[in-house]
Amino acid sequence: MFLAEEAAKTSNINTFDWFMLAFTILIAIGFVRLLTASPKKNLFAIGFSFVSLALFLYIDYVMIFKIWLA
Repeated sequence: MFLAEEAAKTSNINTFDWFMLAFTILIAIGFVRLLTASPKKNLFAIGFSFVSLALFLYIDYVMIFKIWLA
């Protein structure tokens, strides 16, 4: 039974992982747009999006290099 379960398991990639990557791309696009905005910049939005992007990039790093490639 143990060998059958291991044989059925083919991938470490879940559907939620693709959503995480898509959200990271969306946050990155929003961060770049905030930085290239008109002279009046919303510093709170820039800081919040930077922290969010940094967190999502770290989560993606862990997801890809520690789980997918393990």
